[in-house]
Amino acid sequence: MMTPRFDEARRRAERFAPFLHTLLQRETATAAALSLPDLPLARQLRLERRALALEVALGDLAGAFDLTAVTARLTDFADSALDRAIAGAIAERTPDAAPRGFVAIALGKQGSRELNYSSDIDPIFLYDPATLPCRAREDVADAAVRVGRRVLELLQARDADGYVLRVDLRLRPSPEATPIAIPIEAAMSYYESQALPWERAAFIRARVAAGDRALGARFIEAVRPFVWRRSLDFGAVGEILDITRRIRDHHAQGQGFGPGYDLKRGRGGIREIEFFAQIHQLIHGGRDASLRAPATRDALAALAAAGRIDAADATALAEAYTLLRTIEHRVQMIDDRQTHALPAGEALDRVARLHGLDDGAALLALLAPQVERVAAAFDRLAPVSAAGLPFDSARLGGTLSEAGFADAEDAVRRVAAWREGRYPALRSAAAQSALEAVLPALVGALAQAPVPAVALNRLDRLFERLPSAVNVFRLLEARPALTSLLAELLSHAPTLADELARRPNLLDGLIDASAFAPVGGIAALAAEMRAVEEGADYQALLDHVRRVVGEKRFALGAQIVAGAADPLDVAAGYARVAEAAIETLASAAAAEFERAHGRVPGGELVILALGRMGGMALTHASDLDLIYLFTGDFTAESDGAKPLGATLYFTRLAQRVTAALSVPTAAGPLYPVDTRLRPSGAQGPLVVSLDSFARYQREEAWTWEHMALTRARAVFGSPDARAAVEAIVAAVLAGDRPVRDVPAEAAEMRAEMARHKPPQGPLDAKLLPGGLVDLEFAVHVTQLTRRRGFDPRLSVAIDALVAEGALAPAMRDAYALLARLLVTGRLVAPDAQEPGAAATRALIARAVMLPDWETLLATLDRVRESVAAQWQESIAWTPSPTSP
Repeated sequence: MMTPRFDEARRRAERFAPFLHTLLQRETATAAALSLPDLPLARQLRLERRALALEVALGDLAGAFDLTAVTARLTDFADSALDRAIAGAIAERTPDAAPRGFVAIALGKQGSRELNYSSDIDPIFLYDPATLPCRAREDVADAAVRVGRRVLELLQARDADGYVLRVDLRLRPSPEATPIAIPIEAAMSYYESQALPWERAAFIRARVAAGDRALGARFIEAVRPFVWRRSLDFGAVGEILDITRRIRDHHAQGQGFGPGYDLKRGRGGIREIEFFAQIHQLIHGGRDASLRAPATRDALAALAAAGRIDAADATALAEAYTLLRTIEHRVQMIDDRQTHALPAGEALDRVARLHGLDDGAALLALLAPQVERVAAAFDRLAPVSAAGLPFDSARLGGTLSEAGFADAEDAVRRVAAWREGRYPALRSAAAQSALEAVLPALVGALAQAPVPAVALNRLDRLFERLPSAVNVFRLLEARPALTSLLAELLSHAPTLADELARRPNLLDGLIDASAFAPVGGIAALAAEMRAVEEGADYQALLDHVRRVVGEKRFALGAQIVAGAADPLDVAAGYARVAEAAIETLASAAAAEFERAHGRVPGGELVILALGRMGGMALTHASDLDLIYLFTGDFTAESDGAKPLGATLYFTRLAQRVTAALSVPTAAGPLYPVDTRLRPSGAQGPLVVSLDSFARYQREEAWTWEHMALTRARAVFGSPDARAAVEAIVAAVLAGDRPVRDVPAEAAEMRAEMARHKPPQGPLDAKLLPGGLVDLEFAVHVTQLTRRRGFDPRLSVAIDALVAEGALAPAMRDAYALLARLLVTGRLVAPDAQEPGAAATRALIARAVMLPDWETLLATLDRVRESVAAQWQESIAWTPSPTSP
């Protein structure tokens, strides 16, 4: 029976009268047949498919259904038909058994809910040997294959009513050697260890479509790490690009735009839009779950929203995809043809008229600019081939000399050893192939590196430590600009080179320009750190936070080496990353603890940061100076299944937080945590109540503890708890503390420090006389004696004291130079010695905003003299009768 929607569509589509007349005749016969009782499942599905085709075609042509609605209806039917076919096949063989233990995983357009009128479906049939119903004495593998064959027969068999769906099972693991239905454990093992790179792209659109959905969900969850890898696999990207090139070659007759153009496989066609989205999803989706949208247009929108592709490209490609798919549907409407090629002559005119255009020429004019835009966007994806140096073994020495290596013989030995597979990471055929592909560009970049010999030696050590070098080579091949940056990092930054040797996937984080932007705010960083896979446990969170922190810190260090950021901004970025890690891990540790022990009524953990963490200016090597406090009544008890007294409760919780922040996991280390600045130092309790903390600071703390308190800042706890701690700190600094001879005690402490911690070298910006420690002491003594200028950020405190005439104006520039030198030195001169390479000296000068090395040394001498003078002035100051 015709629905009102059909009547409306028919009225709106009068221009398609001949076409509709044929469809309406078919629909009348179909409706009559569907009314018959006890219709066999196969015929019922075929008739339903005909009715659906009519409904969708009418809605499409009449403008009632957009592309999304068309593809959704077609996909919903395919899912339903496949599900009913599985249930029917099992019921035929074992009538009394529940239809379980057999599942269809949809890939391709069915997986992304984008089926067209004549699409094949591309499922994978999996079964569970433990739950699939079998007949007596029947082998379960045989039963699974028979169920699969019956499903194919129900869907594909043709008669006068047509067929239901074409089914293509060639996307299953090793289709040439495996049965059509595969045990689920065998499939999991295949995707974990043997699958090819292109199969990752296919699984971007994987979805449980029919059958035992719980079984399917278990499989999808198991293979997620195979699909969405945090460490980028540019082999997969390269293979996808190669597939497209092969498609272009194989379908050469469909590449030229015009009649005969292949809307799906042609240059600038549907497949290139799909691959454009999938390549970016493979690159970034392992780190950002929001990019894992199966549908092409959804994926483009998500990639644009995340800043991974240009928003204009995303819009243009989505528009082109909509148009190309719509015209593809028009072509397939005629005689249900499984084709993607534009016809010629009168047939093209008919397709055009189905789209509401006058003729084929108008249709081609509509398509041409869209096709060109797609082709241009996709062509930009192809990795730039390295300009090849002639790496003939007989000429290797001459080639390396020409490339710029001063000691070509040593370079020859290193490169030859790589090609011979000296290290395990270089021994496989895949590693050797990948090495040869990138070697010309790599050697060229090393030769042009600021310190080629150093870069070569560090790269050699990197290869020695790598478990596998294939992905590093493919990454460099796909992103040639990274090769030069890698050479700079290896030349200048031993700290980063060592980290890269331990975790080569850190290089992944530098693939786009966002790596050289300032890291986000604390809330955004914490959200990224909390974004673990659904269902992940506490240990998985610890690993995830370590990976995120490692990537952020590595990228921040690379910004200094590349000259892309001010070291002062990088220091603030390091601190934001650390604070986000504290927030994330302390919250997670508290939640875990509460599950066992409940909560202490009215009490909570508060974390106070001091030192560089409190001052929001960390270096790459900084530890975290923390004090743990708790609010509420220390005599209270927690309310959980295993209650604890408040002091013991928060002590154990603080220990857990310290472990979360400091203990190495499979993902590596995080931060050293130093709690020796707590009340009574290392001999005191790990955690004290706010009341105890306040009493200690007011009555017992020494001058050095009050100096440390000038940089105190609450970094964890509720707003009320933080405010309470900060009020205590402010009162103590303002004078609610023991009367002591601050200058004399500070001078004695500084002298003791100088005896036990001398400068490491001439670039030790921290410990040199007149260095950063002397400046910090001068600031803190001035703050405590004058009771003003308090701010955890040293630069802000200096500005305030200079404004009041308590410090010399030169201290502003002194702090900027010393702080920049410290942050930079931790990366490029961790031993505090002058670098031997002129290029590294130039990098340090650039980082501290000076033109050259000689100017830096002269300025450093001048600054140290001014800081030393300020230090002496600060400890000599005595208040006048009118001073506060």
